[in-house]
Amino acid sequence: MRLFAALLPPERVLAELGSVVDELRLLPGADALRWTGRPGWHFTLAFYGEVDDAVVPELSAGLERVARGSEPFGLAVRGGGQFGDGRALWAGAEGELAALRLLAERCEGAAREAGVGMREHRRYRPHLTVARSREAVDVRPCLERLDGFAGAAWTVGELVLVRSNLPGAETGAGTGEEPRYEAVARWVLGAGG
Repeated sequence: MRLFAALLPPERVLAELGSVVDELRLLPGADALRWTGRPGWHFTLAFYGEVDDAVVPELSAGLERVARGSEPFGLAVRGGGQFGDGRALWAGAEGELAALRLLAERCEGAAREAGVGMREHRRYRPHLTVARSREAVDVRPCLERLDGFAGAAWTVGELVLVRSNLPGAETGAGTGEEPRYEAVARWVLGAGG
């Protein structure tokens, strides 16, 4: 199954960001983007890709240890950016970013210990993807609007293992639809010291 570790912002944070994204969708050039729906908004900590079912219990045990050993921390959605000349438009984060980066590194480490084949390590860049495109898109108007966005802070208290169900995966045909995400497991941060 296709898995990743993530932080899921609370509903009030998603609603606040949703108001801004609704404005972004009205800007010039916004129709060239595929907008991610609110059910898909998350901060990926570590992307695992296809993980053999037999490895999931060991990965889950490792992530549970990571969660127990990680204290809750403050975070907020703030600003935005792009990857690949507008191929991905995202909202950023502010708050206890050192704690966030450490949690991401630990989630990656748990996967390696479980035998999940990880790509080469890259410096973690916290982001929540709000839109994508297969081609380069001028997203400057969106970036200008996101630059001034500062959402309400919340306390991150949970680590989530998420399954990504790609559209058309059963038939091998892509449909242009968004992936569906489902929480496979959840762990409270700091629950075991």
